[in-house]
Amino acid sequence: MTPADRDRFEKCLTLAAQGATSGERAAAQAAAARIAAGAGLTLAEAMRAIRPSRPEAAPRPTPRRAYAWAQPKEPVKPITVEELLRQKAETEAWRKRAAARAKRRSRQAQPDQEAYMAAQRARQAERDRAWAQARAAAEPDDP
Repeated sequence: MTPADRDRFEKCLTLAAQGATSGERAAAQAAAARIAAGAGLTLAEAMRAIRPSRPEAAPRPTPRRAYAWAQPKEPVKPITVEELLRQKAETEAWRKRAAARAKRRSRQAQPDQEAYMAAQRARQAERDRAWAQARAAAEPDDP
């Protein structure tokens, strides 16, 4: 049997064993028989030639013993909700500290910016007060 025939024969045997329908399995069995006949063998002879019976396997060696000083690993403890909340709070605190640190660095790097922003806030507060007074004066008194 050529390597191509052998490969095709093995595929037919696999399909004959695991086909989805009985018709598919029967067709695969017939195809395997035709391939074997083409090689001058019966189906059983071809199957023995392709899949020789396994010799008796040697007994497995006994597993290695663990060292006397080796300790078994502790089982992994599942993380609790409390631990998750603690980790989340820790992360949030770290983020707040990092943001405050970045803000301080920004102020140190641009001191004029802080003075400009303070002046802008003061002007806006003055405009807000003037608007509120104008609105209060325009409203009629309702007793």
